[in-house]
Amino acid sequence: NCIMENTTPKKSAIQRLITGLIFGFTALFLLIAGGLPLLLLIAVVVIIGSIEYVKILQHKGFYPSIKVILVVNTIFAVIAYFNCSRLMPVALSAGLIIAFMWVLFKGRQPYIANVATTVLGFIYCGWCPLYLLFLRDLGAQNSTSIEMILKTDIFNAGLGYVIFLLLCVVMTDVGCYVIGKNFGKHKLAPVISPNKTIEGSVGGAVCAILLGLVIAYFIKLPFYHAIIMSIIVTAFAQIGDLCESLIKRDAGVKDSGDLLPGHGGFLDRSDSYILTIPVLYYYCAYFVQSNDLLMNIGNFIKGLF
Repeated sequence: NCIMENTTPKKSAIQRLITGLIFGFTALFLLIAGGLPLLLLIAVVVIIGSIEYVKILQHKGFYPSIKVILVVNTIFAVIAYFNCSRLMPVALSAGLIIAFMWVLFKGRQPYIANVATTVLGFIYCGWCPLYLLFLRDLGAQNSTSIEMILKTDIFNAGLGYVIFLLLCVVMTDVGCYVIGKNFGKHKLAPVISPNKTIEGSVGGAVCAILLGLVIAYFIKLPFYHAIIMSIIVTAFAQIGDLCESLIKRDAGVKDSGDLLPGHGGFLDRSDSYILTIPVLYYYCAYFVQSNDLLMNIGNFIKGLF
């Protein structure tokens, strides 16, 4: 028994490390490649994450439609791959109508909850993660038409933003864990996630900001954008983690799955990115890449006077 108690945590840590390295390097390679390889990576995460999400909700007595979620997520994926962000609201509206029609003709009690959880499913598991394709393509408008069609342009600003996102989330996780474990005293969200502390949260944020400034130097990003983007990433990474913990705790499950040894499921591994990706995309699109939003706000303010 003593041997089992001493070796099991060590074995779990080794599994977690190996899984993290394999998953991390694979994701990094596909992120750099962009285009179709990146789409395939996101598709795997979205599909498996959607299945895990539905299973979690079934523990709560809700029955969202996995078929509707996957169909709508496929539509989102096609739109995102061809960088037609203006069509996303159309697809979202269509998804809402499809969800209601599914409950109307094939659904079962509880009707309202099943519609709501189906809509949440394709927004949470598809809409938000697929914004990674939009983020990766930022700055690609300077590429040739052939490059845009083949999605082979890898040296655009979007790649820098994606690497910034990936590394700052990782640093947030590391900082939260190390600082929280050694100095954490005050609980951040005791009901939802008892192990998280305010000290760990602040430590993770500081680590992310420092790393963000380093990355900004290499991708030629102004320091003020680097600070703001780091705050966005670390804040929404932690919020996303808590949100997934909220869903699991409400449903009474510990992990979203067991496909990733030492990490749980795909949702457990990607929860820090889900909310962060669209927020960072909009900031980069409207404040870093362009000043259109600032101009519109300025014109609106001028119009008031």
